[in-house]
Amino acid sequence: MVVESDGLLDESSLIAAPLPQEAVRVRLDLPRADDLADLVYLANNKTVAANLATMPHPFSAHDGRAMISKAGLHRANNAIFAVRLKSTGRIIGIARYAVMEAGGPVHVGYWLGEPFWGQGLATEAVHTLVDHAFTHHEITELQGSCRVTNPASRRVLIKSGFQYRDQAMIRSVGAGGSVPIERYTLERGVWKSLKGWGQGQ
Repeated sequence: MVVESDGLLDESSLIAAPLPQEAVRVRLDLPRADDLADLVYLANNKTVAANLATMPHPFSAHDGRAMISKAGLHRANNAIFAVRLKSTGRIIGIARYAVMEAGGPVHVGYWLGEPFWGQGLATEAVHTLVDHAFTHHEITELQGSCRVTNPASRRVLIKSGFQYRDQAMIRSVGAGGSVPIERYTLERGVWKSLKGWGQGQ
């Protein structure tokens, strides 16, 4: 999965971004307290954690409550969403964008529970996440990354308009050390063009 960020910004920049965000089969909205059991079940997966930067393994109820609490604080250039199946309303993962360090770029990240892999749901979620970031914030460029051993996330980024930038190393809590990643970028102008083509303009 895409490497997720855990950026924390000044609490004085609180905003309220419109919710929910609808796609064909998924909806992005706030994770809730009643999502906790499903969230912990899906997140407490070594394979999921090993493909992310900051997710711990094991993933506990305490970790889940902290994630749900943090999602309620909408900050400039920062949002955390539950990814839900529209057909059931059940949470299947998390999608987010955030600034990892002051003045740095805005990173997108996501994960889905393993039962929901390989169905195109992650691509829908990332498209919706990108639309939200560019529509509701003055962001000029988004960055995304994936482990070099994760071709599924590479395809999601490319299908979402991201272009390859370079390779780097990051520390992954779940993987227990440094791992190589590929980094990708998506500029606002490219996003606008892709949106126009999708509408037949």
